[in-house]
Amino acid sequence: MDAPQDPPEFTDEQLEISLASALELARLGLGTLVDIRQAFEIEMKGAVPGTVHIPMFEVKRLLGHVLTEDEQDILDAGQPTEIDVQGFFTMINRLHHKHDNILLCLCNSGRRSLYAAQLLRSLGYAKALSVAGGFQAWKKLQAPPAGQSD
Repeated sequence: MDAPQDPPEFTDEQLEISLASALELARLGLGTLVDIRQAFEIEMKGAVPGTVHIPMFEVKRLLGHVLTEDEQDILDAGQPTEIDVQGFFTMINRLHHKHDNILLCLCNSGRRSLYAAQLLRSLGYAKALSVAGGFQAWKKLQAPPAGQSD
């Protein structure tokens, strides 16, 4: 059996979508926001309403991919999520194929979600994109403009 291949390279422009566009696709039922952060990150920082949580580092490890030292550190920082390979593919297939949804990957800043979109595309899910700016951009969108108070 061959070792898993790294995802093919796509340019950031081919994989990124703006937060506003991603939120509109989700609102229209054409896309699903997939939060790829670890569970402890969501507990500490919060979640975007309506997202599906798939901890990508755990999935990457389940698929036999080697984690970088930084990825392993992040993975080790929290409790593992109950996810298995079959559960992962069942969830992704339901979203991507059955509902014909665009998989809109969201991380904290938009960097890890680029890799997640590449990984999903390498697995045959052609409609995977990374949400530029990630959770941080969403938080800024929620904050009232500077100088305004109740």
